[in-house]
Amino acid sequence: MKNKTNLRYKWIVGFFLGILLLPLAVIIIWSFARNWPWPKIFPSDFGMRGWEYFIAPSSKSIQVLLFSLGLSFIVTLAVLVITIPAAKALALYQFRGKRLIEILTFAPIIVPTVAVAMGIHVQFIRMGLANTLIGVVLIHLIPCIPYTVRILKSVFELVGEKMELQARVLGAGKIQTYVYVTLPMILPGIISAGSMAFIVSFSQYFLTFLIGGGKIITFSMLMFPFVQSGDRMLGSVYSVVFILTAFIFLMIIEKLTSRFYKGKLGEYHYV
Repeated sequence: MKNKTNLRYKWIVGFFLGILLLPLAVIIIWSFARNWPWPKIFPSDFGMRGWEYFIAPSSKSIQVLLFSLGLSFIVTLAVLVITIPAAKALALYQFRGKRLIEILTFAPIIVPTVAVAMGIHVQFIRMGLANTLIGVVLIHLIPCIPYTVRILKSVFELVGEKMELQARVLGAGKIQTYVYVTLPMILPGIISAGSMAFIVSFSQYFLTFLIGGGKIITFSMLMFPFVQSGDRMLGSVYSVVFILTAFIFLMIIEKLTSRFYKGKLGEYHYV
């Protein structure tokens, strides 16, 4: 009976993995296929035109990709600086207007992005932030904050503040308490929230196009026209690079986090 249950579980897992991986496999094949006419199951004509275009200096694809990574990294750091104290306050403290602040925090997810962005664009023009890198960074904060606050709020609710209070009673200062007590406990949540913020920022097209005014070019802005056009090879190449970039970033973060816990923080029993 147990073997049948395990076999059924493996079939279910394999089925859903197949659903997730099949579109990715099709995109990878398309990135090398010159054409894929119906009703052929596999293309018969392959080429490297899409990848040659991507790595060509004239396309500036690699340069834009590196710029997008740097932009998303800056946005991620800014989001974490803003949302860590905000999430802690919402999770652990009671104050007047708390419920309203929570609603406003999650409003960017509920309210259509177009409506929010158009109003902010007008204000950014008046403030001189339109068509600037700072303006793009600020507009990227809006879709990132709700997700990071939600994740970190749940982490602080789970962790609580008893360990912090105990550390303060034992004579630890604020910085010591945060570095040696709070940070190790909330670090997995920070990694999760930061990863989410990075991916959300990295994938922004409309907000970047609107606020950047075409002067701030990100990888999503390069990819989107190819995806919309009939050139499936180029669209697939940029899609594969986009997916691999996000995947590699998450893997690097996972490895660094594992080493951090096994190394420096392994001696602390509260981890």
